[in-house]
Amino acid sequence: MNNYLDPIAFHLFSRPIYWYGIIISSAIFLAYYFAELEAKKRGLAKDTMLDLLLVAIPIAFIFARLYYVVFRWDYYSKNSSEIIAIWDGGIAVYGGLIGGLITLTIFSKVRKLNVLKMLDIIAPSLLIGLMIGRWGNFFNHEAYGEIVTRDYLETLYIPNFVIDNMYIEGAYRQPTFLYESIWCFIALVVILLLRKYLYSGEVLALYMILYGVERYFVEGMRTDSLYIGVFRISQLVSLLLVLLGIIYLVYNRIINKKEKKLYINF
Repeated sequence: MNNYLDPIAFHLFSRPIYWYGIIISSAIFLAYYFAELEAKKRGLAKDTMLDLLLVAIPIAFIFARLYYVVFRWDYYSKNSSEIIAIWDGGIAVYGGLIGGLITLTIFSKVRKLNVLKMLDIIAPSLLIGLMIGRWGNFFNHEAYGEIVTRDYLETLYIPNFVIDNMYIEGAYRQPTFLYESIWCFIALVVILLLRKYLYSGEVLALYMILYGVERYFVEGMRTDSLYIGVFRISQLVSLLLVLLGIIYLVYNRIINKKEKKLYINF
């Protein structure tokens, strides 16, 4: 297939530079740029988001890798030299979110910033990062779904270059990366349209609900899930996100309506 993509974009001083790294870096930059614009609108000091980014990104990557390694310890305990090989893939979104949340909370406390306000600013940027970053999985030929036919993929009106690259290990696969990328774009649009009607913390809650629902169903299609017993870990986390998001949204609505508070999100 002429459209089959090489995970390596080019070589620099004989070292391979992977598309995965280029795309993830681009996703981080665009997510940061959007967060910086949001922070400016909310009256935060200049470079607040940059200061947070410089601390949060390395910690989020460490947590994302540790999360993946811990739940695949049966493999990495026997292949310890591969633990740091993130260029071969193997980072978990939820691990990164946990690391990022811890960092943001501590950062906000130190800077005397409102944590919910910061999370409301960051939430849309997370969707931007995921929307773009999932294409790194595409170039790495990973995070794919169950076996399907080419005819099935063609009925979805997917571009041929995507279909060709879904031929992995001798069969065509569900392009789960694409489903998540498209859903994150839709979720982003929904949040941007509704945020002026939301109270503090509700942008985050809406993100938790929308992303959690998508991730639960898409995770069920994937063949590389991490498990606890017979349960897919990401599905359990997704259900928890949706539940917490709904509880917060309902509770917050009741409290703010009683106190007749005005919406604070644009």
